Amino acid sequence: MKQNLLLSLIALVGFSCSQTDPIVGQTEITKWQGNKTGAISVTYDDGIVNQLTIAKPIMDSLGLPATFYIITGKVEGSGQGKFIGRNPKEIIEETEHIPTDSTNFFERASLIAFTGTSEAEDYHARAGSLFEQGKVAEAHALIDEGYAKIRKGTMKDTDDVVFHNNVEDTTTWEQYKSYAAQGHEIASHTVTHPRLAVLDEANMLYELEQSKADLLKFIGPESTFSAEGPYGTENERVMEYAHKVYPSLRNRMPEEWLEEINRGSKMTPGESTKEYVQWQRGPLTRIDITQMKAWVDTVMSHDNNWLVLVFHGVENLGWEPKTRPELVEYFSYMKANQDKLWIATFRDVTKYLRERKATQVSTTVEKNEITVSLSSDLDPEIYSVPLTLKTYIPADWSSAELVQEGQSLDLEILKDEKGSYVLYEVKPSQPEVKVSKKG
Repeated sequence: MKQNLLLSLIALVGFSCSQTDPIVGQTEITKWQGNKTGAISVTYDDGIVNQLTIAKPIMDSLGLPATFYIITGKVEGSGQGKFIGRNPKEIIEETEHIPTDSTNFFERASLIAFTGTSEAEDYHARAGSLFEQGKVAEAHALIDEGYAKIRKGTMKDTDDVVFHNNVEDTTTWEQYKSYAAQGHEIASHTVTHPRLAVLDEANMLYELEQSKADLLKFIGPESTFSAEGPYGTENERVMEYAHKVYPSLRNRMPEEWLEEINRGSKMTPGESTKEYVQWQRGPLTRIDITQMKAWVDTVMSHDNNWLVLVFHGVENLGWEPKTRPELVEYFSYMKANQDKLWIATFRDVTKYLRERKATQVSTTVEKNEITVSLSSDLDPEIYSVPLTLKTYIPADWSSAELVQEGQSLDLEILKDEKGSYVLYEVKPSQPEVKVSKKG
């Protein structure tokens, strides 16, 4: 009798641990896809041809995706840069007797880049830089100086190298579309690379909207999700307009749960207490490979870091170029640590984070089956990056499978301090999947 009672208690305890353990069925969306430690997005600005003929093949050979922010006006067939507004002659004549001030600055700064010389473009860029530094009076004075040269006919073409106007950049839309099909993100860096902060409304919207329209026309909606305003601008007025055109900007994102550390900041990722840290770094010519690898090491030493690398020039072409050997060594280092790193486009990481924050998970536990249900208010046509789910299963399951949309997939059983679990990917639009004991 006592022996039977003891056996019954053992069986009850076994049933309790394997079937009614509170941990069983608990499901979470992992912080990063693949349950990695952190994320890295490799981005390139300006559409410099060497990025595509040298850097991209290196990344392709390693199976790594990248984001290319291109100046669409340079691509044949696109909407070209232009001034939108009053008769330029009328504006130029006004500058002779009406000084530049807050009432006319944006209009004049918008026009000056299209008055026919590279020196005039430089006046636009320098005035924009002064304005964004808060040196408004100096910006106004510089515009007056530029228009005085235009009126006198002394504004000229310079021999200065302007990388975003590089005549060697001859990549076609057909090529860009093929790169997108290979898994890279091709996205907007505006039509002409202006200082958006000093454009008036009509010209700013043209730069943002025309670039988006051409990306949609020649590649598709996947290329209209993210963008980068030139010069890394964080101007509030620009952000207000740009966020209405593009769902995501590398310049700045509005999420409260995301700490953004820009390229010029001395803040370190470990100083933030937010759930996620987007840490932008610029691999300039003077920054050696040891420092660049240290950035990767930092990502692997935390669980909330998203390293966003901003490249420009490659092999002596473009601003602050990096060499081919440096890129080979650096990207190979990332690849060697891919078990800890999720290396993905800026678009895909942004989508994953938003999906994770917006998706609710619920589970129902039965004897040999766990039903996992997802719900989200995000547009499934836009937010479709697979989420990685982690579901705890009974300790006595020796094998498990995922069943979704009539298809089954064997799952590897893993263990941590809480118990046995499985990892699997589900699109956020998939309302329900089942994790089952196999056999």
